[in-house]
Amino acid sequence: MNILITGSTGFIGREVAYHLRDKHHVYILVRKSSDVNTMDLANLVVLRYEQYSELEDIFKEYEFDGVIHAASSVVVEHTKEQIPSLLDSNILFGTHLLESAKMTNVKWFLNTGTFWQHYNNEDYNPVNLYSATKEAFENIAKFYTQSSNLIFTTIELNDTFGLNDTRDKVFNLWLKISRSGESLDMSGGEQIIDISYIEDIVSAYATMVENFRKDYAYRYNNKSFVVTNKEKPTLRELSKIFEEVSGEKLSINWGGREYRNREIMQPYSLGSSVPNWRQKFSLKESIKKTIFN
Repeated sequence: MNILITGSTGFIGREVAYHLRDKHHVYILVRKSSDVNTMDLANLVVLRYEQYSELEDIFKEYEFDGVIHAASSVVVEHTKEQIPSLLDSNILFGTHLLESAKMTNVKWFLNTGTFWQHYNNEDYNPVNLYSATKEAFENIAKFYTQSSNLIFTTIELNDTFGLNDTRDKVFNLWLKISRSGESLDMSGGEQIIDISYIEDIVSAYATMVENFRKDYAYRYNNKSFVVTNKEKPTLRELSKIFEEVSGEKLSINWGGREYRNREIMQPYSLGSSVPNWRQKFSLKESIKKTIFN
């Protein structure tokens, strides 16, 4: 299939593109100013745009079968100055993609959502403005699925990690202090962590792409599925697993900082897993692969 991927300069989108390029014709959509020099571009076609008005011509030229939308602006606690960027990245850009997909008869659109849309394990209760924009985009998509044959499906992610992840995430922070001997202030650590390894996440996206090949793919229209880990330790328990695998002691000052406003203490647990997908790697296995590869 001809598959367009957004967000390929980010961790999730990049790894999904790398995985799918051996089986499909993969095109990565990036802004004209984006730096892709650090990417392995073998078997990837880079498509650049400057204005959203250019997108429909790109869609017409390459006749995409599907779109994987992994691009997103993630802001945990926003300032008023960040509101335009959040709306542009998480709503306006995606709406232009949907418009172009509808006009060129794209078959399916695989969106990326977040567990943060489900504060207190509710069907919809946004933790922050970021997650509210993600939900708003899904609601906008319903117009396009009602007015065309486009199949729109969302994969919701919680915490993620893996090799080549350069984000300022918990395992990278812990790896840094384990090597430097520094101390790290963290919250009380009682929150339950649902964190998934990148190879399992990529597998979920690839599985969903194969699901779209089925005659009954319409069943997935306007549906959301989750990627979740069978193991759900508290943050403190997770640090002990990390210490066991790494063989290093972590100097963590538990309670050294306050919990965030609307901190998720219990991750979303009511979602259905991606059809035909199963988790492959345990926490210990995946942490080991991340640290020592």
